[in-house]
Amino acid sequence: MAFPIQITPDKAIHELTEINKKIVKGIEQLSTIKEDDVQVGTTPKETVFEYGKLKLYRYKPVVEKPFKIPLLFSYALVNRFMVADLQEDRSLIRNLLKEGIDVYLIEWGDPTRKDRWLTLDDYVNDFLDTCVDFIREQHGLDQINLLGICQGGTLATCYAALHPDKIKNLVLTVTPIDFHADEEHEELDFGLLFKWARHLDIDVMIDAVGNPPAELLNFSFMLVRPMSLNVRKYTDMVNILDNERALMNFLRMEKWLFEGPDSAGEAYREFVKNFFQQNKLVKNEIELGGQRVDLGNLTMPILNCYANQDNLVPPKCTVALGKYVGTDDYTELEIPAGHIGFYVSGKSQKLLAPGIAAWLKERA
Repeated sequence: MAFPIQITPDKAIHELTEINKKIVKGIEQLSTIKEDDVQVGTTPKETVFEYGKLKLYRYKPVVEKPFKIPLLFSYALVNRFMVADLQEDRSLIRNLLKEGIDVYLIEWGDPTRKDRWLTLDDYVNDFLDTCVDFIREQHGLDQINLLGICQGGTLATCYAALHPDKIKNLVLTVTPIDFHADEEHEELDFGLLFKWARHLDIDVMIDAVGNPPAELLNFSFMLVRPMSLNVRKYTDMVNILDNERALMNFLRMEKWLFEGPDSAGEAYREFVKNFFQQNKLVKNEIELGGQRVDLGNLTMPILNCYANQDNLVPPKCTVALGKYVGTDDYTELEIPAGHIGFYVSGKSQKLLAPGIAAWLKERA
């Protein structure tokens, strides 16, 4: 069956002319942009505590009387925390501050060769616990609120199960919990990263490279959607080259994506084996510091936030938590976005921070 050709020579010439104009304008704009002009994570903060490479930040309040129970962010060990504070008008942290939440955040620091043997126990029962205790002491509180982002949410879940007496409320965002949630229905479209990790010879990898480099980890994330994340976004960039605001937004995202830290080798080995491959978290078989992580010990209120279009951490992997916790106060918040859009999309700005803040204040 023949289809009529919709593109005529005059239309083609017009399209090429317009594209050429965009490229010329884009080259002019790019030539004036310096590396320091592309800033992420700009919400004002101060370093209130340091522990080795770790830094604990407290963000400057923007309301006269912040909510009395502070909220500590636990970020993943891969990438940087700036996705939660990418730019002024798309920032979970700024939006929470506007809602009156007192926000703290852990920056884990960049592992070097001597940090290869850091374990998940070090991150959970030493680094995270030390920060929690610092904040509790500063505020004269027995308990604080804890928010986990992606893998940082998995670590926060383990921490809250081991130290439920120190956590008032637990908030999780796009957090992997059941790493084999697809097996019940044998879903072929379940997160590719999860399927690949099950067959990864992690011992060979860690023994060879020590600390997995950021470039390798980022490449694996990009392969989850190879065409859209490696090809289409750059061809689509032509359409915004003459739009300075849109171009800067694009460059901020690229800066965040490609400036991640390496990962501590032993902790990464543990995470792949115990979580991705053996799915020990939902089996209550994770042991950290000689203690078993029992999800039934999660007796505090829990807000579990997920992205319904998430291709990296599938929603079923996240919402499975509700079957295992020991609390009746369990709530889910669905955000219409993908894994990154969960934090930076326009819709998310209107739903995520207001939803989290309202939920926390109801449980004061």
